[in-house]
Amino acid sequence: MSDVVVLDKVVKDYQLGKITVPALKEVSLSIAAGEFLSIAGPSGSGKTTLLNLVGCVDTATSGTVLVDGQDTAQLSEKKLTRLRLERLGFIFQSFNLVGVLDAFQNVEFPLLLQGTASKKERKDRVDDLLAKVGLQDHGHHRPNELSGGQRQRVAIARALVTRPRIVLADEPTANLDSKTGGAIIDLMKSINELDGTTFIFSTHDARVMQHAHRLIQLEDGRVVEGTNG
Repeated sequence: MSDVVVLDKVVKDYQLGKITVPALKEVSLSIAAGEFLSIAGPSGSGKTTLLNLVGCVDTATSGTVLVDGQDTAQLSEKKLTRLRLERLGFIFQSFNLVGVLDAFQNVEFPLLLQGTASKKERKDRVDDLLAKVGLQDHGHHRPNELSGGQRQRVAIARALVTRPRIVLADEPTANLDSKTGGAIIDLMKSINELDGTTFIFSTHDARVMQHAHRLIQLEDGRVVEGTNG
């Protein structure tokens, strides 16, 4: 099975005034296509930074980040945008929904940006995913009319609608009750098994870790442990 993500001696530092804050310290990691991978660690360990580098929303200070065989540091902004749009799905802890769009329109938005699906294809795909996340009756509700858990489910449907090769999920069950969280994990696991979609989670949720093929432990910006699930 080929590797869909490779990090080689990746360092990420942030500048806070005159102070350099190290977020990742020479992290090397390979993730195979079709993995269901969980990245665990305490707050500040570098989990979100790692996801942001793989998701091409941040750049490494040094080292190499390969995503779907492409060295992200060598790509133009235009090519990075296409990579994010065509290969990656994002589930953010803060939802990042568009407030003026309803749930249906938020989920449809990445398909409109791609510009390849017909109106009927878009409707069928959005309706299918809203049903799968239990929001078939909430398509016309705007984010401010939805609970935190409902907004998270909209964000999950939006991440999956383009059928991305890789889904990056930052604490995807953090705002969900146990029943909904369990249903969402089951949905993502079935997509992983049926479509071979690679899932990379940052999580504290033991249920996500139980389903993971592999658990990567981060501490102070370093990989301290990797176990098979």
